[in-house]
Amino acid sequence: MTVTPGGPTAVTEPAPVAATVTHEGTLRRQTSREPSARTYAGSLPVVPVRARGLTIEGADGRRYLDCLSGAGTLALGHNHPVVLEAIRSVLDSGAPLHAPGLATPVQDAFTAELLTTLPPRLAENASVRFCGPTGADAVGAAVGLVRTATGRGGLLAFTGAHHGMTPSALGGPGRAQDVQVTRLPFPYDYRCPFGAGGERGAELAARWTESLLDDLRDGVPAPAGMILEPVQGEGGVIPAPDTWLRRMREITTDRAIPLIADEGQTGVGRTGTFWAVEHSGITPDVMVLSQAIGGSLPLAVIVYRADLERGEPAARPGSFRGNQLAMAAGTATLAYVRENGLAARAGLLGAQMLRQLRGLAAGHHRVGDVRGRGLMIGVELVDPESGGDGPAAPPDPALAEVVRRECLSRGLIVELAGQHTAVVRLLPPLTLTDEQAVAVLDRFCDALAAAERSVVRRSVPRPSAPRRSLLRRSAG
Repeated sequence: MTVTPGGPTAVTEPAPVAATVTHEGTLRRQTSREPSARTYAGSLPVVPVRARGLTIEGADGRRYLDCLSGAGTLALGHNHPVVLEAIRSVLDSGAPLHAPGLATPVQDAFTAELLTTLPPRLAENASVRFCGPTGADAVGAAVGLVRTATGRGGLLAFTGAHHGMTPSALGGPGRAQDVQVTRLPFPYDYRCPFGAGGERGAELAARWTESLLDDLRDGVPAPAGMILEPVQGEGGVIPAPDTWLRRMREITTDRAIPLIADEGQTGVGRTGTFWAVEHSGITPDVMVLSQAIGGSLPLAVIVYRADLERGEPAARPGSFRGNQLAMAAGTATLAYVRENGLAARAGLLGAQMLRQLRGLAAGHHRVGDVRGRGLMIGVELVDPESGGDGPAAPPDPALAEVVRRECLSRGLIVELAGQHTAVVRLLPPLTLTDEQAVAVLDRFCDALAAAERSVVRRSVPRPSAPRRSLLRRSAG
């Protein structure tokens, strides 16, 4: 796979006037009706009307390559045939569309397929709990589970982590104000909190965690659990080193602290294995699963060691935990990814794309770091002219925003992440072909070059006003 800089800039012919009016009118009405709730629409002014696979067609008649994939929800891309067939089969069967907590054939098929895909040591003694429809609901349920199981209230989490936007996800279900969350350093090779990076940085992060837990005077009390992401997504696409993950498993096991792996974005083949924890070989006590497991529809579950169950559920499971369409779509997605080896395919294609992007970075001094795992890729943009105290240049969120706009103008949908929103994320579906990967990288390369040119133009000082008037007099 090769990438040629200066790829296509125009995606389609100009849209018909009528379509443009529909497009503009829809955006205008959303802005009026949802002034503060347009998370993606504020930066991606696209009105989707049709979609298939990697491609979205907007109301303006343009076609876009979607590398957001519903924030990782669309493992098979838009409207995959096996997903549509699974949904139609439920609709045509006359089965209930919603059956919260009830045993149904659809739910039975989903749990059977899910257990087939799990790490074997967890699957052999696992319980499944359906939560509300979002990953945040599942995080809240996981935290409630370990709090009840241990009788403890504290929680260990990591800098840069994102586990949802609700109080239960951020602090703990119910009485969130009673839960103390201790933030620990997450290994971040490019911006190591200890200034070391690499294996040394990961080792220091692990030692910090051990010291904090074992310091009886100034440390933290034994917590209810530790929650981590095998690859931080919203945090800037930062893969956790496998050795560090194994250390976290050892640390928590030795101290009887349940380990929760949040696989909301990393699951269902995204990183090159079916679940991202498989890279390191660890078996968590609890797994939080959402996004792609619903086959594009809202679904979230937790899977956990059966011996963690203590009497009544620790959190209200939610009214919308019985979505039969999501379970059917999820079963079809899980089976398709498993049967067609899409996880391994994502690992191979993602590695190729990373190599191409790292080669690109060598000729672009504003690309600070390229990282990722499988088809979960991040490009961190920096401002080398601003100096900085360490080896990493300061992040450049303004440039990242320009790159996102330039990508969109070329028909490529990407999103930003990271503490300073200076990381451009690529999350294409697992069905991405080699040809589509080339098209994605072509457009990204072209957008990056255009963004850098615009930054250079802005940084070049213009002649002062008196000088311009002198030039005009001389010309006269």
